[in-house]
Amino acid sequence: MEPLKHECGVAMVRLLKPLEYYQQKYGTWMFGLNKLYLMMEKQHNRGQEGAGMACVNLDAVPGSEYMFRERAEGSNAITEIFGNVQKKFKNYTPQQLSDVSFAKLNLPFAGELYMGHLRYSTTGKKGITYVHPFLRRNNWRAKNLCLCGNFNMTNIDEIFEKLVNQGQSPRIYSDSYITLELMGHRLDREVERNFVEGKKKGLQNQDITHYIEDNVKMSNVLKSTMSDFDGGYVMCGITGSGEMFSVRDPWGIRPAFWYKNDEIVVLASERPVLQTTFDLECEDIQELEPGYALIVNKNGESSVEKILEKKGDCKCSFERIYFSRGSDRDIYKERKKLGEQLTEQILKSVDYDTEHTVFSFIPNTAEVAFYGMLSGFKRYLNDQKIKRLQELDHTPTYEELEAIMHQYVRSEKVAWKDIKLRTFIAEGASRNDLASHVYDVTYESVEPYVDNLVIIDDSIVRGTTLKESILKILDRLHPKKIVIVSSSPQIRYPDYYGIDMPRLEEFCVFRATIELLKEKGLYSIIEDTYNKCKDELKKPKEEMVNCVREIYKPFTVDEINHKIVEMLRPDGMVTPVELVYQSIEGLHEAIPGHKGDWYFTGNYPTPGGTKMVNQAFINFVEKVYQYEQKF
Repeated sequence: MEPLKHECGVAMVRLLKPLEYYQQKYGTWMFGLNKLYLMMEKQHNRGQEGAGMACVNLDAVPGSEYMFRERAEGSNAITEIFGNVQKKFKNYTPQQLSDVSFAKLNLPFAGELYMGHLRYSTTGKKGITYVHPFLRRNNWRAKNLCLCGNFNMTNIDEIFEKLVNQGQSPRIYSDSYITLELMGHRLDREVERNFVEGKKKGLQNQDITHYIEDNVKMSNVLKSTMSDFDGGYVMCGITGSGEMFSVRDPWGIRPAFWYKNDEIVVLASERPVLQTTFDLECEDIQELEPGYALIVNKNGESSVEKILEKKGDCKCSFERIYFSRGSDRDIYKERKKLGEQLTEQILKSVDYDTEHTVFSFIPNTAEVAFYGMLSGFKRYLNDQKIKRLQELDHTPTYEELEAIMHQYVRSEKVAWKDIKLRTFIAEGASRNDLASHVYDVTYESVEPYVDNLVIIDDSIVRGTTLKESILKILDRLHPKKIVIVSSSPQIRYPDYYGIDMPRLEEFCVFRATIELLKEKGLYSIIEDTYNKCKDELKKPKEEMVNCVREIYKPFTVDEINHKIVEMLRPDGMVTPVELVYQSIEGLHEAIPGHKGDWYFTGNYPTPGGTKMVNQAFINFVEKVYQYEQKF
């Protein structure tokens, strides 16, 4: 019910024919530019804090621009950047705009290679400086590098130190900028390697330039760059000489999908984006495998090459639960399964009283899981009807059959998102009052004091919206009982690979667990965990274990759920509330192909994640409990 943020979405288009081909077949040389726009709009869900795009003109002559970039901030950034490009065309006649030769010589973003990016910040850093793509300029076309990605690196301190030891002095301390500098440095070495080879062959002047551009091996650059990183990433880039690449982390944490025919090579963060934009079937599209890179060279020759050895099978399950578009064939089925699997738990919560239970969902991203939940209850009711019919010892009357057959699952649109709070309201009491009105309810959709109300969500993270808004407005309907259902398990640990999941102390599950430890006088577990975390940080990170898991061991899921309800229940609310969470086993059954579950289990796929969660607990104790005075 609190929207999670995600970094980020990527889109790439490489045209394999001359622009004249697209002008003749599709009526415009802007075919690639238009497709990039569609791909970015259809991934708008992945980033609403900024957007950027870049283009390379492969036929530009010396003295003219060949690499273009446009960036903007804000939720309207996609419209803004493409609008800015179109503004550059407004002073030209229709005849000039449809003349490919004129466009190639005079118009920005008339090229064969396009790259787009949508941004969500997981670091809190804002400003146009942090909007992708990032650009590294050079007078050698092959040394120009434009980079964007869906990534978060956990060991940026180590990479920074490596750059400094190489003699560099990075201007900005961020994983995006430092990645650009490290990869740019490797690209420089690759170009210089080819320069030396060209000299050995007796080449000079433009001949040596052409030799370099024809023989750059991006796989060399990627292998010598990406082996240093710990994190989840899909890293995308283009060079001034026309190289295009996208590389996926060796754990498979972040997603990427691609497609190729004789006209295009395209890549996006989500499969349905390619399906819709290019009218494709699921089977037409390939998933970029962990540790591999899709590479297209200057001449349009594409290959998929292994860059790093696969290190794990940790595809992000939250991509399936929440972030990716539900229109994907497999994701739709998985989300339905997540909802359906909760049938028995919900039945217990409502004491099997389906006749007096109303089902609904909040927010819209939980709609597919809601359909799955309804399917589960429809199946349960049908089984009950069959059982009652089998138990009849006489030929039933019409009225008896009607009473049995007319049992149904009651679903309503109970809650509505009413307004979007404006962030300029900073004063606490006013802001909390406004928060209580973010949602509104459909009055008389529930029979007061008779009907149970079951609301399904895809995840419960902080619990703030539950406390400040959801429970308050649902209580207005006076249901007999409110059951809040999460189609995902309890979120217990931060994510360090690109999802804006908050600090430990912001998770309602973590806060509830700490409160239980305090209530039961188990301060020693907090102290022991703190000391264990400090000891772990003395080890090489590859040997570290996640000690934060210790704090959850004394309690069952139900015990933590009861404490969460107690903490989140608004003052004055009397309606009974119960939480139902998906189990870890249920998660893996519904989404067997995406085993990444560290936010639920604490099983971080990379050493950097384990190191950071131990440090997070230390930070929590020292900040909140003032360790030196408390223990």
